[in-house]
Amino acid sequence: MDLAIKITRVIDTISEWTGRIFSWVIVPIVLITVMEVIMRRFLNSPTIWSFEILKQLFGLHFMIVAAYALLYGSHVSVDLVTMNLSTKKRAVVDIISYILFYFPFVIICIKESYSFAAASWAVKERTWSVFAPIIYPIKTVIVITFILLLLQGISEFIKKVYLVKGVKL
Repeated sequence: MDLAIKITRVIDTISEWTGRIFSWVIVPIVLITVMEVIMRRFLNSPTIWSFEILKQLFGLHFMIVAAYALLYGSHVSVDLVTMNLSTKKRAVVDIISYILFYFPFVIICIKESYSFAAASWAVKERTWSVFAPIIYPIKTVIVITFILLLLQGISEFIKKVYLVKGVKL
C-alpha cells in the first residue's frame, strides 16, 4: 500500500476517534445546564461556577471536533464557483485552495495560538470572575485543534490529489 494512503488512513482514524470521544462532552454540558436551571429557577440558589465551566466545555466541544467535521465535509462551504464543475475539476480547485489559503492560515493559527497558550501557561492564567477557574488548558485546546486541522487538511489534500490522478482510495 502506498505511504500516502497509509498516512491518510492514520490521520482519518485520529480525526474519527477524536470526534467520537469528544462528542460526549455534550453530555456534561446538558447535565450542568439542566442542574443550573433547576438550582436557579426552582431552588433560588444559582451556582457561581456553572457559567465558566459551561463556556470552557462548549469551547472544548466545538473546537476539538473541527477535524472530525472536516473529515465528513461538515464545515460551511460556498460552492458557487465549483458547483457546475466536474469532480476532478473541483478537486483541482480544492488543491489550489488548500495550498493558497488553508495551509497558510492553519500554520499561522498554530504559531499564534501556541504563543497565546504559552503566555497563559506562564502566568497560570485564570478568568476574572468570582469563581476564577484556570483557563490555560482551554487555550491549549486551540493549539491542539489547529494541529488536528492541519493533519486532516493534509489527509484531504492527499485524497484530492489521488482523485485528480484517477486513483480511488
